[in-house]
Amino acid sequence: MTLTSAAGILALLEDPEPALKGFALQNLNEIVDEFWAEISESVSKLEELHEDEDFPHRELSALVVSKVYYHLGGFELSCDYALGAGSLFDISSSSEYVETIVAQCIDRYTKLHVQLSEHPSDNVEIDSRLEAIVQRMFARCFHDRQYKQAVGIALETRHLDIFERAIRESDNMPEMLDYSFRVCLSMVQSREFRNHILECLVNIYLSLEDPDYVNICQCYIFLDNTQAVAELLLNLVKGSQTDHLVAYQIAFDMYESATQHFLAEVVHVLRSTVLLLRSDATQTVEAGTESGQSTQKDEGPEAMETETKSPEEKEAEPAPSTSPDDPLKHRVERLLTILGGETTISLHQDFLIRNNHADLAILKNTKEHVRNSISHTATVIANAYMHCGTTVDTFLRSNLDWFAKASNWARFTATASLGVIHRGHEKESLNLMSTYLPKDSSAGGVYTEGGGLFALGFIHANHGGAITDYLLNQLKETTTDVVRHGGCLGLGLAALGTARHDVYEQLKSNLYQDDAVTGEAAGLAMGLVMVGSSSAEAIDDMVKYSKETQHEKILRGLAVGIALTMYGRLEEADALIEMLASDKDPLLRRSGMYTIGMAYCGSGNNGALKRLLHIAVSDVDNDVRRAAVASVGFILFRTPEQCPGVVSLLAESYNPHVRCGAAVALGIACAGTGLRDAVAILEPMINDPENFVRQAVFVASAMILMQQTEAMTSKVCGLLGKECTGLLPEGLDDWIDLLLDGLEE
Repeated sequence: MTLTSAAGILALLEDPEPALKGFALQNLNEIVDEFWAEISESVSKLEELHEDEDFPHRELSALVVSKVYYHLGGFELSCDYALGAGSLFDISSSSEYVETIVAQCIDRYTKLHVQLSEHPSDNVEIDSRLEAIVQRMFARCFHDRQYKQAVGIALETRHLDIFERAIRESDNMPEMLDYSFRVCLSMVQSREFRNHILECLVNIYLSLEDPDYVNICQCYIFLDNTQAVAELLLNLVKGSQTDHLVAYQIAFDMYESATQHFLAEVVHVLRSTVLLLRSDATQTVEAGTESGQSTQKDEGPEAMETETKSPEEKEAEPAPSTSPDDPLKHRVERLLTILGGETTISLHQDFLIRNNHADLAILKNTKEHVRNSISHTATVIANAYMHCGTTVDTFLRSNLDWFAKASNWARFTATASLGVIHRGHEKESLNLMSTYLPKDSSAGGVYTEGGGLFALGFIHANHGGAITDYLLNQLKETTTDVVRHGGCLGLGLAALGTARHDVYEQLKSNLYQDDAVTGEAAGLAMGLVMVGSSSAEAIDDMVKYSKETQHEKILRGLAVGIALTMYGRLEEADALIEMLASDKDPLLRRSGMYTIGMAYCGSGNNGALKRLLHIAVSDVDNDVRRAAVASVGFILFRTPEQCPGVVSLLAESYNPHVRCGAAVALGIACAGTGLRDAVAILEPMINDPENFVRQAVFVASAMILMQQTEAMTSKVCGLLGKECTGLLPEGLDDWIDLLLDGLEE
């Protein structure tokens, strides 16, 4: 017989007999999914039964109330009563109700536990019933061998003990370690907690019979532990043939991922350790020699006569080794060469030269349409991009007279473009640029000399070495603002991430000259040198001066420099972001937006995204709104498929600056992916009524379609080729600098 109403069962709740009420609750629990609307009218009676401490079936009553509120959409109340149901709330069930409420419980517990771990003084109390639910969920994961799920929940709830247990008990420990490492870097939002996880991972890695030394070193890089990296590399080069080859591979990976400052510290520790080993070895050899001589004296002349050998026999004997660490020295020297970057740079340059297929006809056709200095500069920049690192300057040498037409800052840019073309050609950099560098008898002009110093920075970018000192000296000696501008930019590129104090102080002294041209470059270069360091001194200097100066150019440079200093620092930047975002100066608020983008770069942090999106639609300054939207691209660049969904509505905004920012965000986040959703958003924006929006669309399109062939993405020719070709005859020369990035594909 089919039940058509719950009224009869609900009537039993009025009976004074507890057994009958329990029977009614049993039946209500079975039919609540079907008759929840009818039962909801008696929910107050059910709540009274749960609150009656003498009622023997109060937990069952709580379970029924929880299910009623679940169907009504009151998940918070449903969660509260599910906790009151105790063991009757069966988390092993696969029903939608259980999964939803368990998720609610975990979210609530996570919020409280994170607050407790970050602010112990807040006296946060966590409900023991909530703790029990989470612990039962962990037990279920281990029982079902769902170790990845256990790792995920453990990271969310910040239970490192469960995290470690899940890895150690898994069936495939190396695979689980790799998964946990990737999840840690991509999902964990707190820098402090991430460091604890990485330390835990290192301990587990080292406990394996065959540790993954590559990932161990990556962990040490994020932990900024140069001493541990150096010791690990030294132990590997002392080991077997396979071990020291692994050390070389780690060195290659480190050069690609670590900062100059980190690499310099590792090299310093390695050199110091090797010198110490050689010193100990020399002392050991000397001690052995002295011991042998004293033994011979004790044994007397008879023993010496017995051991006397002919000159031929002595020659045949191998010479005693005074340097037992010679093989180690050879391996360490090779390791230091790799860490120094010379090998990697040489290989990259060889690859680029061999695989250079740039079409000079594109540049030739574009040059013929040049009508003013803007399009002239655009063509020069396009040539630099197309031949970056290839050392191919054929187009320049074939059109020297045409290049000579550049004047003032256009000449500065044209000279600097040579550095992009010769990127990595470090050994001959001074000879290559000798014509353009400052000299006592130079007649090249200040724009040429400034561009020459900037070009040296491009050639040695992120691998300064000796050229850093050269640029530092040039910056000290020069007196012209344009040359100082180029010197600051070149020095910033060469000393990128070194956090060198002498370089920083020289740049600061140039900033304090309060010259607009020099100060703009100095502010940006200070950020480049201190990138990711979160230096309190640097932040204080730049923020304080940004409030004092009246030059907008200097403010623009400092806005980016401040943001770069906080690169990758996550929640450490929150105080600075709060201060900048609430400033009355729009340029400092813009710096706040850049700081959010840099601090949470690649993290996908929801809080940072919400803040950017809120400011993108609420700030009174258009430049701040554009910067906020563009910074979304930095936060989402590790998950590019999410970016189109986030900015799709902003791309249709009434405000052209917001539309421009949306295009830039897509270009940054989806660079090189050829993502169809991103291209689909940009395609209709090509016909935007505002020129600067259309410029941003073409830049973003080119970035997205980088390294994409027509076979991979049909839009390569459709979106960029035809559109750009059609625009050139129309005389829209101020677009060309942005269009050519796409044409080279």
